[in-house]
Amino acid sequence: MKSTPHNIAMSYIYGGRQGDRPAAITPTSIACQELMKASGAWFPEAHLNPVTMARLALAGHELLGFDSVMPEYSVHQESAAFGVEMDWGAPDMMPDGKTFPHKDFSEVQIPDSILEKPSLAVVLRALEILRRQVGGQATIIGKVMGPWTLSYHMAGTQNFLMAVGRKKYDLVRRMVESLVPVTVGFANAQFRAGADVVVVADHATGNLVGPYHYRDLLLPIHKAMFREINGPVILHVCGRTLDRMDLFAESGVDVYHFESANDAGEAIRKVGGRISLAGNINNPEVLLEGSPEDVYGKSREAIAAGLRLVAPECAVPLTTPLANLRAIVEAAGEGF
Repeated sequence: MKSTPHNIAMSYIYGGRQGDRPAAITPTSIACQELMKASGAWFPEAHLNPVTMARLALAGHELLGFDSVMPEYSVHQESAAFGVEMDWGAPDMMPDGKTFPHKDFSEVQIPDSILEKPSLAVVLRALEILRRQVGGQATIIGKVMGPWTLSYHMAGTQNFLMAVGRKKYDLVRRMVESLVPVTVGFANAQFRAGADVVVVADHATGNLVGPYHYRDLLLPIHKAMFREINGPVILHVCGRTLDRMDLFAESGVDVYHFESANDAGEAIRKVGGRISLAGNINNPEVLLEGSPEDVYGKSREAIAAGLRLVAPECAVPLTTPLANLRAIVEAAGEGF
């Protein structure tokens, strides 16, 4: 296998043979103000214009050296398509949804034309641009929200979690299941547009719900959903998740992207080679407040523990220095 950035990253995503070095990838956003300035691609336009969106994604590969490109920086592309009132943010602010159209847990109707809604169509067009520019050279990563996270956006996070806490499981399950076609349809459309792999962000995290909630409510839905997605999947769930990684490994995903709240070596032992792992470089203390040497050191620690897909733990803060992001790439480039 020729050791292009694409092939190195995809070999680990598929759990195949080891490349000649670890991969530095971007399962979540690395968009920051310095990268916007360097590329000339700024928020909020990068959420709304496919050319600007693709240019900002491409900068992470061409200017920083990451082995992947990922053109979705917001968690609200799908909810905007459902009519959630949006504040699309600014160079110093991420987008934010202002309304919850199904806070009463009313039935969610999915328009037949949902993929044509501007907030979804822009991602698909950006992926098409990236496929023409770096297809086969860098790994092209798409991103969709999972049905659990979409339920937060439809009903309101606190409202939805209160229903979980009060064991209104039929209500919860009905909403989550009704949103599965959005996740599946958008993911498969991203593969058709040019994605090599798609991140499914579904935040059944340890500080919000217990592992038994994931096992009983969401795991059966995930198993069925991932069978319908026509390509490799990276599952992203924030926070402390060691107590449910066994369950993630049963879900049918290829990779789990995890945070620094979980020790890399312990996570690797937990999944036991059943799936690949990506992560887990800390955002607030290391990437934002630390030095390039700090980032390099933490990246090398993760590699020494056995991690082969090195990445920021989540969407990076908008004031993250480029030198710190570049240190992840430098650490991966050093090999094993």
